[in-house]
Amino acid sequence: MPKILFVCLGNICRSPLAEGIMLHLNEKHDLKLEIDSAGTASYHIGEAPDDRTIANAKKNGVDLSKLRARQFSASDFDKFDFIYVMDKNNLKNVLSLAKNDSHKQKVSLFLDTLHPGENLEVPDPYYGTEKNFEEVFQLVYKACDHLRVNIK
Repeated sequence: MPKILFVCLGNICRSPLAEGIMLHLNEKHDLKLEIDSAGTASYHIGEAPDDRTIANAKKNGVDLSKLRARQFSASDFDKFDFIYVMDKNNLKNVLSLAKNDSHKQKVSLFLDTLHPGENLEVPDPYYGTEKNFEEVFQLVYKACDHLRVNIK
């Protein structure tokens, strides 16, 4: 069973959105994946995703209400097969905790699933508008659906 971890800064917008969408797709398509999310910072440990993220996901048929933020730890390298980060800062922060090349090979920018090698980032909607949350939802959904089809 492939184990996937999504990582952003605070684990309240982008990474729980990816987790929730993948959980939704996992159930809908009986994928048998283990899915989680985490943040590189400790700002929101134990908190639910941002209210705007929850509302936008719900509007699009995805329930995030049971998710809670946690911080990424070095032990996650041993627990997960794939670690998808949302931006280059988080990539740098996660890689700095890697103990070996095997750990480093598990980590990639999430949008590389859609656009290999282009090093594109999922924009953080936290300081944005409802429109930004919807754009991020659509982008993350597209990447999750692509991942669903191509996960090995």
